[in-house]
Order: sequence, then structure tokens, then C-alpha cells
Amino acid sequence: MFLQRALITFTLGPLALYLIYLGGFFYFIPLAIILLLASLEYSQIVQKIGWYTPPILLVPIVVIQWVLAQWPVQTLFGPLLLLSLLLVTAYALWQYEMKSSQTVPANWFATMAGLILFGWVCGHFFRLRTLPDMAWQWTMLAMLSTWIADSGAYVVGRFLTGKLIFGRHTLSPRLSPNKTVEGFVGGIVLGTSFTVLIGSWLGIAFLPALLLGLLVSTIGTVGDLGISLLKREAGVKDSGTLFPGHGGALDRIDSLMWTVAIAYYLALLFV
Repeated sequence: MFLQRALITFTLGPLALYLIYLGGFFYFIPLAIILLLASLEYSQIVQKIGWYTPPILLVPIVVIQWVLAQWPVQTLFGPLLLLSLLLVTAYALWQYEMKSSQTVPANWFATMAGLILFGWVCGHFFRLRTLPDMAWQWTMLAMLSTWIADSGAYVVGRFLTGKLIFGRHTLSPRLSPNKTVEGFVGGIVLGTSFTVLIGSWLGIAFLPALLLGLLVSTIGTVGDLGISLLKREAGVKDSGTLFPGHGGALDRIDSLMWTVAIAYYLALLFV
């Protein structure tokens, strides 16, 4: 499993960074495909729980939001999001009136959550890369910071926990029994340290890089555990099998979707 994870990381990782550097369609199209697969995996997980989020409704709405986030028509994004939420609500009301489902309220909330997660939150992948200044540097740093924090937590939790003087303490036994407090702390230390170092190399000042490293290494875990909650309820370990040793597309972006959004607002503050 570790070798599989390492192989995927050291092959697809550099490719992802290169596509970030290129930007434009080289960045948009591969990322949109990954996000689309993640959205479909979300629908499948929700269905296993016993709810239903219609992909025919969810997918077009989130794709349009990604397109608007990519180009300078972002002023339309707020009205579109509002109309999308109303459309989902209208669909739920129609379902209820037609008695076509016994779980209409749960379906409604699951679809609304999917729309916000994959439309609005994931839209920050594209907003960040289209910043007027230092766009690829901030995007690359957000990705690297997340990967390093995640890898640091994995290595410390899996290989060093038993050798540490403090022993092993599970971070969230119900949601993710393999995550440890020691791994979480290790991810924060390694993630923040390397974010500052890489940020310096990319020309990003110490303070924003430090804040990004701290926020990414802590809040990223919350995003990961949020999807773990859905997977536990659905009775599945991974969202898919797209990346051997890493799970599905949703498993790869569960932290990134939040950390990229954090990076976007930090960039707006400091650039």
C-alpha cells in the first residue's frame, strides 16, 4: 500500500504541478474531469446511505459554476448559485408532491450540500489559478502544502507512532481509526515547515506562507474527516478506485477543496 501511494504521488504529483504552471485549458480540463468524477462518487456514496442526489441535476450545475469561476464573469456566480439552490428546492418539492421518493428531505439536503461543495467550494480551484498576480505560485503552494501535511501525518502516524515516547492516541476513532494525534501534530509541523520553505522559493512572503501552512495542515483534516463521515455511513472505505493506494477522486480532493479556498482568500489578503 505504501509503495502504491508513493508511486502515484511521484508520478502524478509532478504532472499536476506542471499543469498548474501551464494554466488555461491544460489546468481546467484535467481538473474538471477529476472534480466531475468526485461529484459522481459523492452521488454514489449518498445513494448507499439511502438518499438520492440526481447526477443529471447536480453535474450540469456544478460544471457551469466551474466555468464561471475560470473566466472573468465571476459577477454572475452569486446569482447562478442562488438560482441553482432554488432549482434544487423546486425539484425536491416536485418529488414530494409526486410521491416519487420516501426520502425527499434528505435528498434535498444532500443535493444542496453537493451543489455547495462541488460548485462553490471547488470553484476556488479555478478562482485561485486565475488571480491577477502570482496565481500559479499560490495554487502550487496550496497543493504542495496539503500533500506534504497529509503525507507527513501518514508517515508519522504509520511508521513513527509506536516509537514515540508518547505512544499512540487515535484522533477520531469512529471516523478514521488509523488517524492519530501524533500523526496530526506531525502533519502540522512538517506541512507548515515545508510550506514556508517552498513559499520562500516561490516568492511568497513568510507570514502568508506560515498562515497557509498552519491552516492547511489543520483544516485539511476536517475536510478529510467530513467525507469519512459519509463513507462510514455508506459502509465504504474509499470513494472509488481511480488511484491505487489512494482511493477515488473524492478521496484525493476531500482536503484540497477546502485548503485551496483558504489559499484563495489569503492570496486576496496579501497579494
